[in-house]
Amino acid sequence: MRFLHDRVPPHELTYDDVFMVPRHSTVASRFDVDLATTDGTGATLPIVVANMTAVAGRRMAETVARRGGITVVPQDIPLDVVREVVGWVKARHHVFDTPIELAPTQTVGDALALIPKRSHRAAVVVEDGRPVGVVAADDCADVDRFTQVRDVMSTSLVTLGADTDPRRAFDLLDRARVRLAPAVDGQGRLLGVLTRTGALRATLYTPAVDARGGLRIAAAIGVNGDVAGRAAALLDAGVDALVVDTAHGDQDRMLDALRAVRALDPQVPVAAGNVVSADGTRELVAAGADIVKVGVGPGAMCTTRMMTGVGRPQFSAVLECAAAAHADGAHVWADGGVRHPRDVALALAAGASSVMVGSWFAGTHESPGDLQVDSDGRAYKVSFGMASARAVAHRTSTESAYDRARKGLYEEGISSSRMYVDPARPGVEDLVDHISAGVRSACTYAGARSIAELHERAVVGVQSAAGFHEGRPLPAGW
Repeated sequence: MRFLHDRVPPHELTYDDVFMVPRHSTVASRFDVDLATTDGTGATLPIVVANMTAVAGRRMAETVARRGGITVVPQDIPLDVVREVVGWVKARHHVFDTPIELAPTQTVGDALALIPKRSHRAAVVVEDGRPVGVVAADDCADVDRFTQVRDVMSTSLVTLGADTDPRRAFDLLDRARVRLAPAVDGQGRLLGVLTRTGALRATLYTPAVDARGGLRIAAAIGVNGDVAGRAAALLDAGVDALVVDTAHGDQDRMLDALRAVRALDPQVPVAAGNVVSADGTRELVAAGADIVKVGVGPGAMCTTRMMTGVGRPQFSAVLECAAAAHADGAHVWADGGVRHPRDVALALAAGASSVMVGSWFAGTHESPGDLQVDSDGRAYKVSFGMASARAVAHRTSTESAYDRARKGLYEEGISSSRMYVDPARPGVEDLVDHISAGVRSACTYAGARSIAELHERAVVGVQSAAGFHEGRPLPAGW
């Protein structure tokens, strides 16, 4: 990457401060762009779901891995739960979504409680392991909540075989004019569900899978306690990457934790952070990090910069840390501060191998929280920062009341924020499409066929606030 006119600005830059200049391109289509990462994680899409409790659950991990990204399970999840989640995610189908299953005698109330957990917005009614109907949210409208689902379900089913090609599945669903179909095995037992859009996506994305064909998933560990013991347990559970995580990565505890993890000789990439300087990056790489997480304070749930004055504008931080990491044969993840697809493209242009997304994905059907509705009828989910009092209370639940109270006094994050579900993009796959389209198009403008070429060819200029405003769409007119 180079700056326009080779003028390196004397001040620090956020994503809003910069833009990319189009270059001569031989890339004919955005579909000719390969977005696979080269950081060893096996991701085919440069998206990492941040290790936030309000974001990174099993449904998120399954869905994002199916489209090529990877999710980091938070460090405060009990080991037995992590083992179960890792095994569950790795067993998911590469094409079919995991269905919500209901028995015929379950109620409409049960259906309405479960349907929002999946963006396909339907449940399959199953009897003896075989689908007998489908019930959607519309089927439950104006119906008594104690009505059994067999009385409202649709029984006109189109079913797909286990080996149905996604393109053929799309054509079948399109001809039948149905949005969703159960997939069954040779004995008619339910395997999953597929929508028309899901079938289309299966032809456009490559799942992130391990050597055994299981969907990939990562897990985080902290820098306190038995770091080596937890890391060993996570490796034994089959995680595909370890993330050693703390807010301030340039400290002795982090270096000690990294060395302890590296002593286990993990055969998966080790990420560590967070830092925002070349010196911090080099220290983490020297201590054993394959990937350095970059970012202090840019996240939507983070109050660090307002509380402490500490941090660094994210574009400049990624640019400097990526250069230092690449010089030592390592990689960086840009962690936080992305609010638009352009931000992801700019982070990759600055040298990141992937971009971590947190709050942007919190307001989706796949995030762990329950869907709620405000007084205006707008759907939302509650999110919170991982340094907030809420997260600290959860993480310190086994400590004494005094220690918990003392730590709870000092928070650097929002404990409760409403993340509204975008009606146009209610599922995380909708946002993945949005991001992927933007990044692929950015690559074609730069004449790049890969992330590495984007970093090499990108020409970046600096703009005023008015310049950024000029580029914003005006959907409501002047």
